[in-house]
Amino acid sequence: MSQIKVLFVCMGNICRSPTAEGVFNKLLEDRQLSDRFLIDSAGTHAYHVGNSPDGRASQTAKQRGVDLHSLRARQVNVDDFEHFDHILAMDTDNANILRADCPAEHQHKIKLFLDFAPEQDERNVPDPYYGGQNGFDHVFDLVEVASDGFLDAVL
Repeated sequence: MSQIKVLFVCMGNICRSPTAEGVFNKLLEDRQLSDRFLIDSAGTHAYHVGNSPDGRASQTAKQRGVDLHSLRARQVNVDDFEHFDHILAMDTDNANILRADCPAEHQHKIKLFLDFAPEQDERNVPDPYYGGQNGFDHVFDLVEVASDGFLDAVL
């Protein structure tokens, strides 16, 4: 059985998408499904390439039992559109950037991550970068719900 390949995408790949990568990996570990998936994250912009996740995102994740320390920011590249089965954007702006760069035959792979959390009022995972701790907690909460919904949808 081939692995299901999932790419989480935000703008800089230091807050939302690495949080999603970490949360989803933890969910897979908890359900003993890690071997069935290949997970990564990236940003639409090259602002932070090579950097660790934002310290506030890492701390929030650590407090909730998720480890982000090994992750490093990278930018989406054209090969990602072919390689990944699911490309999950954190917000509509980044989804639109992805769609503009994505070949027509792979457009169907791009979705909003919160489409897998229909009970949430929000459709965009808000960028917590310029806010306080509450923003990082809120992002984590949204990512947890969407992760559960996405896993249910693909299994």
